[in-house]
Amino acid sequence: MATPQIITARIRGFLCVNAHPSGCAANVDRQIGIARAAGTRGGIRNALVIGGSTGYGLSSLVTTMFGHGARAMNVCLERPPHGDKPASAGWYNVAAAHRRAQQHQLSLESVNGDAYSNEIKADVIARLKRWSAPLDSVVYSLASPRRVDPDTGQAYTSVLKAVGAPFTSKSLNLGNDHVVSVEIQTASEDEIQSTVKVMGGEDWALWMRALLSEGLLAEDCRAVAYSYVGPELTYPIYRSGTIGKAKEHLEATARALDAELGAKVGGRALVSVAKALVTQASAAIPVVPLYISTLYKVMKEKGTHEGTIEQIVRLFRDHLQPGVTPTLDEESRIRIDDRELDPEVQAAVSRIWADVNSENVFSTTDVAGFKTEFRNLFGFDVPGVDYQQPVDVDVPMV
Repeated sequence: MATPQIITARIRGFLCVNAHPSGCAANVDRQIGIARAAGTRGGIRNALVIGGSTGYGLSSLVTTMFGHGARAMNVCLERPPHGDKPASAGWYNVAAAHRRAQQHQLSLESVNGDAYSNEIKADVIARLKRWSAPLDSVVYSLASPRRVDPDTGQAYTSVLKAVGAPFTSKSLNLGNDHVVSVEIQTASEDEIQSTVKVMGGEDWALWMRALLSEGLLAEDCRAVAYSYVGPELTYPIYRSGTIGKAKEHLEATARALDAELGAKVGGRALVSVAKALVTQASAAIPVVPLYISTLYKVMKEKGTHEGTIEQIVRLFRDHLQPGVTPTLDEESRIRIDDRELDPEVQAAVSRIWADVNSENVFSTTDVAGFKTEFRNLFGFDVPGVDYQQPVDVDVPMV
C-alpha cells in the first residue's frame, strides 16, 4: 500500500503529468450536484458512454446516470496508480463516479482498455448482453491522439496542422503566459488521412453497427458524438485544418448512421456541436487557449458562460432524452454552441483579440480562469480541497 502523500501539480506547458484524487472526486461531486438539480430524471434506462472518464464524456456519464437515472456502462483508457505514483485524472474521476453511484443506488460498470480494439468492443458487448434491456443512449466521446486499426494493426497519429496553406496567428504560451505569434504548418495528404482515421467517424460506426447487429439498441435509441465548429478566428487551425477534416468525416458518418438507426430501430445518430471549453485536448491546440480565454471573459460578463456539465445537461434535456425532438441545423447537427457564436459575443471577442498582448493579457482576457480550469481538470485548485493534507493515491477504479 502506498504511503499517503501531499500532491502538488506538476505542469509542463499544456500538460499536467499528475493528478489529485480528492480534487478529482470534488469535481465529480460538483457535476453530480448540477445534474441532479436539473430535475430531468427518468426516460434513459440504459446508457453506454465510450470515453466517459474526462471532458464531455465524463459529463455525459454523470448526466445520464445522476440526471436521468440510467444504468451505465463506461469505456475508458486510464492509467492506474503505481506505488507512490498517482493515477491519471480520468482514473480518479471514474473511481469517484463509482463510489457515488453506489451511494445513490445506481448501477455503473467500467471497462478500462483501448476502445478502438476489437477485444474491448467484444468485452463490452458481452457485458451488455447480460443486461435486462437494450441501450437507450450511446455517447461516443473519444479524444485519443493515436489509434491502431483493429483489423490491419496499422497505427495512425493525428496532427494539428493547417490544410492548403500555412497559418499565422496569435497564441498563448502556457509556459510563460506570453502572447506570441505562431505559424501552423501545412499538413501532407497522409497526415490529413491519418488524422481522419483517428478522429473521424470510422470507429464510432464500428461501435454502432456492432451494437445494432447484436440487438443491443432499444427502440428510439439516441446516439451522439461531439464536434466543434467555432468562429472564423480559429477556422484555419480547427474547422479548416486537419481536425476539421476529421470532424467533417464524423458528421458524414452521423448522417449515414442516422439513416440506419432510423430504419432499424426508429433511433437517431447525431453530432452535437459544442462550445469551446477547457479540456485536456483543447489546451494542446495552438491559438485555441488564447481564444478560449478571450471568449470566457466576454461570456462570463454577459452571464451566458457554461461549463462542460451545464452544456451536457442542456443537451440531454433539450435534444437527447426520450420523447424530445432534437433541433437540428441545415447539416443535421445539434448546436449547443449557439451562445458562443452569438454575433454580439463574437464581435466583443474580435475587439479584444485585435489588441491583446503579453502586457494586457490578464486584464483583457480570462487567462487566469483558463489556467485555473486547466488545473481543475487534474484535481488541483478545486475549492474545498485541503492540498496540505496527505492523500492515498492508491484508489481503486471500481
